[in-house]
Amino acid sequence: MTTNRGPRTAPNGRELHLWKVGWALTVIFTAATLAAGSVFYSLIALLDFQEIDTTAKLDAKTLFDIVKLSFGVVAGAGALVALVVAYRRQRVDEAGAHRETTRLHTERFSQAVDKLGSDSPAVRLGGVHALAGLADDAPDDSLRQTCIDVLCAYLQLPFTPDPGTDPADQEEHHRYLAFRKVRHTILRLIGDHYRRPKGTHRSWQGCDLDLTGVTIDGDMDFSGAEFSGGTVSFDYARFSGGVVSFDGSTFSDGDVSFVGATFSGGALFFGEVTFSGSHVSFSGARFSDGTVSFSGAEFSGSIVSFGYAMFSGGTVFFGAARFSGGVVSFDGATFSGGDVSFHSVAFSGGVVPFDDATFSDGDVSFDGATGPVPRGLLAAVRTPPPAGVTFPSAWLLSAP
Repeated sequence: MTTNRGPRTAPNGRELHLWKVGWALTVIFTAATLAAGSVFYSLIALLDFQEIDTTAKLDAKTLFDIVKLSFGVVAGAGALVALVVAYRRQRVDEAGAHRETTRLHTERFSQAVDKLGSDSPAVRLGGVHALAGLADDAPDDSLRQTCIDVLCAYLQLPFTPDPGTDPADQEEHHRYLAFRKVRHTILRLIGDHYRRPKGTHRSWQGCDLDLTGVTIDGDMDFSGAEFSGGTVSFDYARFSGGVVSFDGSTFSDGDVSFVGATFSGGALFFGEVTFSGSHVSFSGARFSDGTVSFSGAEFSGSIVSFGYAMFSGGTVFFGAARFSGGVVSFDGATFSGGDVSFHSVAFSGGVVPFDDATFSDGDVSFDGATGPVPRGLLAAVRTPPPAGVTFPSAWLLSAP
């Protein structure tokens, strides 16, 4: 029989450290003896025994009681030994089951990744669903994160643009549409999993999501999603078509970044979004076409930055948004074209600075806005404001 075994693995993936049986039994017996002694002397004190009568003789009944007590001690010792052995066996069995689950997960993972490299769009689509299922059933968070990272990496890969609908390119056009379907399926699955409550089966909340540099050229539904942990990055992503919706989403923890993202077509909705405890950055983002809506969004306790963002075209709505806490910064932002509306926005708390912002063209409306003038706004716009920039009359009266 083998006596020396290699390191065992605990269910959390770490090395399983077990005491030797001799040490474990010694500790258990010592603890049991101390506990029994404590109980015995506590009873002596509570019952107020002064001394033990040493003149009494050992009769048959007392002898029988001693024998029963001896057998009881032996039985208790045996129970302790059985408990220690059972505990060790349970821990080893759990570690073995975890290793087997991890091995099977790794095999399935390798097969799914191989499918993603197939020349067949249908096979790739199967690989996408296989990886999503593996992420759902992963035995620990690190393996789940690995599956999500692979899906994100696929979206970051360069792809051949649409060759068009020329009859000579029909085959390539259909091939492009098939592979585009694979990418859109990944985006759909991401939205579905971030809508599931954190801690429930198939929820990916709390996992990192790296979509840096991806091109989103179709519909994507993140409505009702909750980003309550981890890091989510859309840095330098390009939103060039379709409808992308974050309506009703919640950003309550972690970091969400749209740094350097380009919004050049389609529509992007953040309506009724709640920013209550996260760090969300649109720093350096470019709004050059299409429609981006933050209508009804609530900024109540996060740090949200539009610093040095460029509003040069399209339409951006902040209508009826509520700035009631935290910091929402437009420092250094450039308003040089398009239509940017802060109509009926409520500035009731927090800090909303426009320091060093530039207003050179386009329509920027603060009509119907309530609350104090955002910091640095009047200085950035100058009074009287240029054509296309409108303020509530009360703000103009408060201008120095």
